[in-house]
Amino acid sequence: MRFRASIENVPTFSKIMQSIEKLSKTCTIRLTEETIRIICNTANEGGVQVWSSPTIFSEYRIESNANNEITLVLATEALLHVLKSAISSPEVMVKLAKRNNVACLSFDIVTQTKQGKKVQIAHDVKIVIMKPTEAELLKEPLCPEPDVHIVLPPLQKLRTVVERLRSLSDVIGIFANGSGQLKLAIQTERIKSDTLWTGLTNPVMREPEPAEEHDHDPEEFHAVLISARSLLKFLTAHVIANTTIACICARHCIILYVYIGSVGEPGGVLTFYLPAILDEDED
Repeated sequence: MRFRASIENVPTFSKIMQSIEKLSKTCTIRLTEETIRIICNTANEGGVQVWSSPTIFSEYRIESNANNEITLVLATEALLHVLKSAISSPEVMVKLAKRNNVACLSFDIVTQTKQGKKVQIAHDVKIVIMKPTEAELLKEPLCPEPDVHIVLPPLQKLRTVVERLRSLSDVIGIFANGSGQLKLAIQTERIKSDTLWTGLTNPVMREPEPAEEHDHDPEEFHAVLISARSLLKFLTAHVIANTTIACICARHCIILYVYIGSVGEPGGVLTFYLPAILDEDED
């Protein structure tokens, strides 16, 4: 079993881990010949899951008896610490290694002194390598085709609203339509409150079928009820987000694509899955 690569985009990798570290103490990294996938789907309140396939490696070599795939688990804080120390490094190599018979990711980081002399620093992050049979159980959630896609306002502004609404209710309704409108709302026995944004963008994620174009009412709102705490956990991603697209699958989930850098440009995208809370009155 072998793995070795050069980390070309340390800042992007660091930003991704900064977001994931706020959600979970551990994460899973799946390495294949074609991609790297960073997965956070440990048990947490609200069932938040994160999947990411960033473009961060070059000189990428991998070899294993499991179709040249390696799946490992590590402490997010430990990896984030290493990446932060390498932010300004012109050269960072990572490889699979063993130290005292313990598996680890070994990082070789090249830095420069004030005098311009190159210095090589080594960091090891302990890992647990998953068995192929265990790795096969890691599957991205199956979701229906979203009812609406919308580009969210800046996440910091959303977080301010959500923090206020959370003090009033544990559940927040997210409503969006095809006319660029987004609404966050709560309703309890005593309080009803909502905040509306207009003039947002509805991106085309795929070409609609002719029947869909005919039946679709752009003014119709599609809604999902979400745990306020889960939504706040997602909003910790505001530290890295340039653009965030929300996809609402009514009464099922909300899928959130957080882009690091511009949409369509090389970099990273985090995919968050927040499951819906079903309203008993809707059953």
